[in-house]
This record gives sequence, C-alpha cells and structure tokens, in this order.
Amino acid sequence: MSAGWLRACALVMLGLFSVSALAKDKTAIVIGGGLSGLTAAYELQNKGWQVTVLEAKPSLGGRSGMATSEWIGSDKAQPVLNKYVSTFKLGTTPAPEFVRTPGYLIDGEYFTAADLATKQPATAEALKRYEKTLDDLARSITDPQNPAANSTLFALDQINVANWLDRLTLPATARQLVNQQIRTRYDEPSRLSLLYFAQQSRVYQGVSDRDLRASRLIGGSPVLAQAFVKQLKTIKTSSPVSAITQDKDGVTVKVGSVGYQADYVVVAVPLRALSKIVMTPSLDALHMGAIKGTNYGWRDQIMLKFKTPVWESKARMSGEIYSNAGLGMLWVEPALKGGANVVINLSGDNARVMQAFGDKQMVDQVLIRLHAFYPQARGSFTGYEIRRYSTDPSMGGAYLAFGPGQISKYWRLWERPLQRVAFAGEHTDTLYPGTLEGALRTGQRAASQVEDLAAGKSFEPVKVVPAATAAAAGAVAAKKGNFFTNLFGGSDDDKKPEPVKAPEPVTPPVPTPAPVPTPAPAPVEAPKPVAPVKAETAKKATTKKPAAKTDAKKAPAKPAAKKKAEPAKKPAAKPAATTPAATDTKAQ
Repeated sequence: MSAGWLRACALVMLGLFSVSALAKDKTAIVIGGGLSGLTAAYELQNKGWQVTVLEAKPSLGGRSGMATSEWIGSDKAQPVLNKYVSTFKLGTTPAPEFVRTPGYLIDGEYFTAADLATKQPATAEALKRYEKTLDDLARSITDPQNPAANSTLFALDQINVANWLDRLTLPATARQLVNQQIRTRYDEPSRLSLLYFAQQSRVYQGVSDRDLRASRLIGGSPVLAQAFVKQLKTIKTSSPVSAITQDKDGVTVKVGSVGYQADYVVVAVPLRALSKIVMTPSLDALHMGAIKGTNYGWRDQIMLKFKTPVWESKARMSGEIYSNAGLGMLWVEPALKGGANVVINLSGDNARVMQAFGDKQMVDQVLIRLHAFYPQARGSFTGYEIRRYSTDPSMGGAYLAFGPGQISKYWRLWERPLQRVAFAGEHTDTLYPGTLEGALRTGQRAASQVEDLAAGKSFEPVKVVPAATAAAAGAVAAKKGNFFTNLFGGSDDDKKPEPVKAPEPVTPPVPTPAPVPTPAPAPVEAPKPVAPVKAETAKKATTKKPAAKTDAKKAPAKPAAKKKAEPAKKPAAKPAATTPAATDTKAQ
C-alpha cells in the first residue's frame, strides 16, 4: 500500500515536472502593448506559451485614435479585424450609405461626390482623371508583395508623388483635395515614394466603397485593445525596454535594472522606439539604416467638442471628409453625452508646421478656420482632446510611409526574425501598413514565427537588390524605351533618361512582367532546444482604455501567395475610404 502510494506520488511528481519543463520550454516576451503586440501575446498564450507583455507607457493600445467609434470594413476588406471582433463579441452597427464614400468641405460648403459632379464639374472631372491615372499606374504592379519586380517598377521608387501630381496639372481645388487625401492616408506627397503609393493603390484596387466602410465598431479600437488585455495573464506597463541580449540559451530583456528572460522575443514597437533599444548582437547596417531612414507619416489628431452641431444640417459629415482649407481630413460623430465631436487630422507638412505650437495654440488655429465657415463654432465649443503622434519621440510620426528610394532598400526587411527575435507592428506588413488590419496581421505572423523558431525552423535573411544595380538597370530600360517611358510620356533614343523626374500623366498599357517570387524561408537543421528561464511574472495591469487609432483601411485585393505564417490576406484596395492611420486603425 505504502509502496503503491509512493509510486503514485512519483508519477504525479514526474508529471508535474514534465508540465513545468514544457512550460519553461515555451516562454516569450512581447515588447510593445499596441494592437500588434497584444495580438502576438494573445496568439502565443493560446498555444500554451508563458507570455509577458512589456509596455513603455502607462496605458495599452499603442497608436490608437480618439474616436469613440470606428468605421471598419467588411470581412472581404478586413478579414483579420472582423475575426477578432467576432471572437470577442464586440458590438458593431451597420454603416449608413452616406458614409461609404468620401465627402468634401470646399470653402466651407459640404459636397457629396454627387453634389460635386453637378455643382463643381471641373473639380469632379479632375478628380476622376487623377483616379483613372492612379488606377492605371497601380495595374502595372502585378504582385503587390513584390512591387519592384523589375527595373521599370523600380524606377517609380526614385520619384516622389508630388512630382507625379505636378504633371497631371489638376485645377487648384482638385489638387488641394488630392493632397489632403494623400497626406492624411500616408504623408506629404513630396515625401512619398511613387512606387509605394502605386503599390498601396494596387492592394486596394477592386474593393468597393461598401466593403471599405461597412460598419461602425462601437467604442472604437480601444475596446478591441481591452478585449485582448482581458485575456492576457502577465502585463507590465510603464516598463520601457533598454536592451535585448540574445545568446545560445535564450534572450534577456532589460527594463531598468530588472532583467526578464525567455526563449524568444517579439518586438512590436515603432522603428523610432526600437532605436532606443540596445541589441546584442547588434543589428546590421541595413537594419540600422532602416531605423534611422524610413519615413513615417506625420499626424496630429484633435477632437473638438461642441454642445450642438454647428454645421448645416444637410452636411452629413461622417466618414471621410476632405477639406481644401488646411484642416486635413475630418469627420463628425455624436458625443457620448450629447452634442457632437469633430475629429480633425492634421497630417503631413500641416502637422510639421504645427509642431512648434502648444496644444491650446494648435486648437485655436483649427477653431479659427472652422469658425470662419461656421460662425456658431466658438459659442458652441466646449473643449478638446489632442494626440500628437508627430512629436512623440517614441513614434516619430504616426505610421509607415515609404519615401523615395526606401522600398529599394528596406522592403520586407522586418518581416523575418533575427535569431530569437521576431518583429511585429504595422510597419512590418507588406499589404496593409499603417492600418489596424496590418497591425493585427503582423501580430499573428510574429506569433507563428516564434512557434516555427521553437520547432527548429530557420529564416533566410531578406535579399535586397543593390540600389546601384537596380538603378542602372532602370536607366538602361528607360533609354531603350519601354513601359516606363511610355507611361511617362515616352523618350527618344538619343535622349538621356532621367528616372528621377516626375512622370507624365499618360495612361499606361498594362504590362505583363513576370513577377519575381519572394523566396520562401528555407528550413535548416533545427537548433538544440534550450532550457528556458521562467519569465518573471507581473501583476495583471488594469489599464485605461487607449484612444484607438483604427485606420480601418481598405479592403484587401487578392494578395499574392503568402507564407503560411501570415494571417488572412488583405484585399487589393482602392485609395478611397480608409480610416486614418494614427486616428483609427493605424495601430501598432
């Protein structure tokens, strides 16, 4: 009896030891409590990992916006977002028809797209011409995951969008509206790569307006962030990471004088925040160059609160409204306790100019412009909230927006792990950077990559075409005369090609270049499993709901074949309705 009892105890102890060993073999630290980091932590925890989330700020949610509700796309447009909305049983309401296409505020007068066609036909026609030219340009990209597949397309990366727009010679009002749309979704046109702009337009091509803004997420992206938080066991806020050290036994993450140890790490922070973390072994020159040189779109978000709506009743200003008066993109939503709120995004150079202003001065400048059109504005004004992504040293802007020449250097650079460190965040997504959908996708991908690493899989480094080689190829192709030269007005054989100059707005034929497939990571011999050190546990943090930045971006088009680790693909998208990045879905 006693011997049997001892044997039973021994078996129980062995079982407990095995479970403990298994748990220790599966420890991970997620750096960054934005939506991509929370997603990675959630997915890993669901697969049996012990996960510790370290967030530098006192609250979670990352670059979420302030809107109390967000417009989101359909399952077709945002499959990953909708999956989590369904999983967490979050409340949504169908979008009314009037928010499914952008509106315009021109010299204080509100126009729907239909109004514009009848009341300002020249502006409406110019906008159609711009969209048609952009559509043709987007079609030249066969595979949006490999946008620089040939020298012709590579040349687009050397041109900025403003130069391209100059050649379209749009009327003044149309150009102002186009500029506002582009700077709101990406950055100032003069700072944006034409290849990146075309690639993003290709991603959303073919997605209807109805799919892009199908319903409203009640409470906005903060409710999604909180839904993740409720599921996670170990979260430490106010814990800025200063160093990550990898060795053969695991990874050590330093927060002040405290070291956390685990088998693997997911880094889910913006590149500017990553620049403050010392990594051992250190990053190579290409990664360091990307941290310092990758362009981020600038965005400041202001919510003006009013007792009553001060705009004319027929101006159903909700969804995306583009102004020609320097107000950026704005939309109106009911306040939770009556009244109405106007959410305004100052983007691009508008945000850069305003960085010297204090919060109150900035709000006054915006209110002055609004008051000029709506004289009741000051009398009804009750207060404001503000988010300054542009001057936040940990963000350096709001979201990824590749500048000229940057795709050629940094495309897909952060998509693969470096030894025991995987990367997540909107800037690491190839199809939906700068959006909530992209952030969620990268969290899923990073979690899957950690699982693969633990199983012994190895990831090849990204192969980047040397800029000099590709540029030379582009010059030769341009000299010979091909799709690129036809697209931008053609050139004579005796003319020296100047690929940096802006292209002519000529409708291009659809090319049929053979896409260069991105090499799949090749598995190598699995490393020996390392006994992990149990991650330090921390109290579950009760956090404030972050104002969500849900950039409900456009619907996915048929994305090119993806690796298994990546989540549901995004649709090709139309540059029409997308909730702003730093505002809504551009969340980390």
